[in-house]
Amino acid sequence: MTKLLNWLNYYWLTIAAGFLLVFLPLYPKWPLFDILPGYNVRVRLEDIIILAVNLIFWTQVIFKKIRISRAPLLKPILVYLVVGLLSTLSAIFITKTVYPEWIQVAKVFLHWVRRIEYFSLFFLFFFAVRTKRQLSGLLLLLGVTVLSVAIYGFGQKYLYWPAYSTMNREFAKGIALYLTEHARVLSTFGGHFDLAAWVMMTIIPLIILGLLHPSRWWRLAALSLAGVEYWLLILSASRISWIAYMAGILAAFAILLKKRSKLWVLPRGLAVVAVSTIVMMSFGDLSERFGHIFKLQGVKDLVMRPFTQPPRDGLPMALDLTLEQQLALVATQTDVPPQPGPASAGQAGKPESSSGVKPADVYDDTYDRLRAYLATTSGETVNVNYSANALKYGLSFGIRLDTLWPNALKALKANPWLGTGYSTLVKEHVWEFTIAESTDNDYLRLLGETGLLGFISFLAIFYLAVRLMWQKYLAAKRPFDYALACAALAVTFGLLVNALYIDVFEASKVAYAYWSFLGLAMAGMYVKD
Repeated sequence: MTKLLNWLNYYWLTIAAGFLLVFLPLYPKWPLFDILPGYNVRVRLEDIIILAVNLIFWTQVIFKKIRISRAPLLKPILVYLVVGLLSTLSAIFITKTVYPEWIQVAKVFLHWVRRIEYFSLFFLFFFAVRTKRQLSGLLLLLGVTVLSVAIYGFGQKYLYWPAYSTMNREFAKGIALYLTEHARVLSTFGGHFDLAAWVMMTIIPLIILGLLHPSRWWRLAALSLAGVEYWLLILSASRISWIAYMAGILAAFAILLKKRSKLWVLPRGLAVVAVSTIVMMSFGDLSERFGHIFKLQGVKDLVMRPFTQPPRDGLPMALDLTLEQQLALVATQTDVPPQPGPASAGQAGKPESSSGVKPADVYDDTYDRLRAYLATTSGETVNVNYSANALKYGLSFGIRLDTLWPNALKALKANPWLGTGYSTLVKEHVWEFTIAESTDNDYLRLLGETGLLGFISFLAIFYLAVRLMWQKYLAAKRPFDYALACAALAVTFGLLVNALYIDVFEASKVAYAYWSFLGLAMAGMYVKD
């Protein structure tokens, strides 16, 4: 019995880390109870498990069984949390952008505490790894988790398996949903953006380790799994995560030039980029979503026309089309000159009605059916207006340009140093209680919520992490060691790109995964055997 207790005392954190590595991505976002009445954020089982592991961990820190000072990012994380607390107090007592009622005050502190929860995983995973063998075991568990997430995502798309979304308050209650034709796969995550960001973070290490691991079987397994996971990224149809993946993988191959020759790096890098681009352009909805902005679908049709349609009148290639017809394939809606008439006279700058034109990424006909129903039952006319940005770039990008990003900049102006506090950027009035928060750009959200001090202190964490990992990368001799450092650097860069369009550091499953992986990677760089 004594031996068992000693063994558990020594390995408990490694076991807990392995469990969290599998459980956090795979367990759906099923809520247990409301933490604030009427708010989207609910307490879930993972919150309780993470809290329990942290209580044991920090108890051991207090009794000096774990030397927390060994953690490389302790100081910058503490500095950011202090700035976040100051921003919260400033929002309540100085700028008064948090309404003085308990639920509003509780909400702003809730968001501060959530960031503590996310950061805690870095420390848990950093101290969970004592040997390279433990690290390899945890990475193997991560591979099993990746395969499980992919299988469930394919089941949603092709076998009608249920999905559990947190995209609105009703869905967040844990209601089982089933994907429609144009719905994007979310697997075990609360939204397709979360899934795509997680895939981006896990596919890059698979590719790099798949190319550099000394074992041929590891390489084959990793690259095969990367191919499976890439298809999951295509099914999620997230433009920014695909761009982040490409940025991350290009960064990885650029980093590898310090360790491998150009003749080794360039063919492999070009092959990965070429295959990724061809698959994206040829299959799924992702190329169509890019086409909403760049008209890629028309370009693809024009390029592929010689292979899909026989030439007419003996003309080869695409010469059977006139110049005007070829331009029409790649023209965007805004390339078409306005037509004279009542709608164009005196209407400059006003939103257009959806009765004639919809944003390219709006597939749902709910408003059309509502308008038809009211017209037949009461004779009432309902018009849904879309902004010029929504019609030009799609509804998703239009919302950011019209509302979310200007709100963050407005908050920054209100308090340049500390911002207006967590969870204050969506509401129009101080007294308003919003049920969810989103800016869809983490940098603007940082500036708006915590000001320049929060922005600088948060990015300082990444600056120090990248500097330490770069030093370890340059010093590493074994392929596995520098492959892990390279992957961690590339994932960090990719996630920072992803943050330009999504609040990835506030999305719980993405934040859990990143800080866990960073803790694992940095532990792997510090352990000797």
